[in-house]
Amino acid sequence: VKAVSKALVDVPAANASWTDTHTFQHKHAHISIAVAIEGGLITPVVRFSEQKGIVDISNEIKELAGKARKGALKPEEYTGGTFSISNLGMYGIKQFQAIVNPPEGAILAVGGTEERAVAENGQVLVKKMMTLTLSCDHRVVDGAVGAAFLNALKKHIECPASVLI
Repeated sequence: VKAVSKALVDVPAANASWTDTHTFQHKHAHISIAVAIEGGLITPVVRFSEQKGIVDISNEIKELAGKARKGALKPEEYTGGTFSISNLGMYGIKQFQAIVNPPEGAILAVGGTEERAVAENGQVLVKKMMTLTLSCDHRVVDGAVGAAFLNALKKHIECPASVLI
């Protein structure tokens, strides 16, 4: 969530929603987290995530997910997101396509980690890797903006110190 928030700060055009008539770019990253509940799915929101540390974000996600599973979320805790994340990696899913949660402009699908052979400096190494897939509403986030966002996200994931700042 923190890496996504940092990438949204780097590429603010990716932090946008569709209204009835136009695109609206948000000033803050309110990240919706997909949580499976009995009978479906709900997306509690971590608000102002770009301003929070990773420990605070982690604690907030645990609290919101617990409330979601108990059916105890208030409407203000699951509405108003600006960007969504769905993680199926814990179910052994390596890659998937998530469906955009309107009016948000994009959703990031996070697959599980797996060991892959990677060429680096003329050597073949085995590294843990994961697949991220971005789905976009092209009225809001086009392919070029989506690619810029994914590049910014990759930068933050590959340099974990960047999310600690």
